[in-house]
Amino acid sequence: MVNQASGQIICTAFGKGQVHDFRLFKLHRLPMLPEQLCLSDKGYQGIAKLHSSSCTPTKKPRKSKLDKFERQHNRLLARLRVVAEHVNRKLKIFRILAERYRNRRKRFGLRFNLIAAIINFELYRSS
Repeated sequence: MVNQASGQIICTAFGKGQVHDFRLFKLHRLPMLPEQLCLSDKGYQGIAKLHSSSCTPTKKPRKSKLDKFERQHNRLLARLRVVAEHVNRKLKIFRILAERYRNRRKRFGLRFNLIAAIINFELYRSS
């Protein structure tokens, strides 16, 4: 979970092995206020059932196109979500998300949180 205004990492969650992000979201039930806006990608279809103020892009129907309003909505959402994608990029620079993790599985969460703290510290220092 990323703060939209500052780009800081607020919360992290992990699973054993390869687990889809939306399944992690459902399993961990991260604490979110009902009025807190949740921006997500197309992989989170159905999040509106779990969190009322969530926003996902509109999928293109088969053999037809999206109308102008839906395309504008998707582009606006992508402009807002780019903050979270930049955080993913920063985590990949540390190679913890870019490659297979080959160390002790018990320590993955600790190392991931330490890298997140380093990224948050760099953001705090630069502002």
